[in-house]
Amino acid sequence: MDALKPVVSYQVHDAVARITLDRPDALNAFNTALRAELTSALRRAWADSSVRVVVLTGAGRAFSAGADLKAGFPDGAGARRQLLEEYAPAITAIVEMPKPVVVAVEGFVAGVACAHVLASDLAVMSEDAFFMLPFANIALIPDGGLTWLLERRLGHQVAFELAADAERIPASRCRELGLVNRVVPRGAAIDAACDWAMRLAAGPPLALARTKRLLRQCSALTLAGGQEHEAVAQSECIDSADFREGVNAFFDKRPPRFVGR
Repeated sequence: MDALKPVVSYQVHDAVARITLDRPDALNAFNTALRAELTSALRRAWADSSVRVVVLTGAGRAFSAGADLKAGFPDGAGARRQLLEEYAPAITAIVEMPKPVVVAVEGFVAGVACAHVLASDLAVMSEDAFFMLPFANIALIPDGGLTWLLERRLGHQVAFELAADAERIPASRCRELGLVNRVVPRGAAIDAACDWAMRLAAGPPLALARTKRLLRQCSALTLAGGQEHEAVAQSECIDSADFREGVNAFFDKRPPRFVGR
């Protein structure tokens, strides 16, 4: 029966979907089932119109230890297939879904799981947690999109330092580098992430979705291209019921009630 036990839990409360990696005895290391179930859960949250924000976290002592090395190693062709067909869909879903994704890291995050954290829109980390890219220790490269995510976030020199040294990066350093948004007391990351998600869920879904999309696109655009994309998105927002509600609430001196249209 244990083999049939789900390794990702999915709960929705007040427009927030909480997705939890649930292999605590294996430090939430990614095996075939975890890769498949995480992709399915993220796509479920994407498609669920009642969900406005997603929180992604891990059960037990870690967010995730990365790939499950005890599950064995594919050959080169198998590794390429696994990365593109099993890891990439979940990481891409985090980036491309129009809903904010908030990650909560307790304990530590290592290996390919770091890509899930860096792909998120917001990240909260407990003060005793750490981030680690141990690939070089076994003669591998950072994968899952990590080379792209790290270089975009940190620039070449710092990204190469973290990848080549393969050392633990404490939460305080992660915050300093901009790898996470907030560092909170030990054991408080999940609650802090859920509280943040609740506040975002009360916000304007259309505007937040367009803000996420524009920020994701900006590195590939010129200033003029960015202005054009903003103008299109802003015209859509101004024509929305949420904009009218926001203006009315401002003048009525009351909290707005956004409906997402």
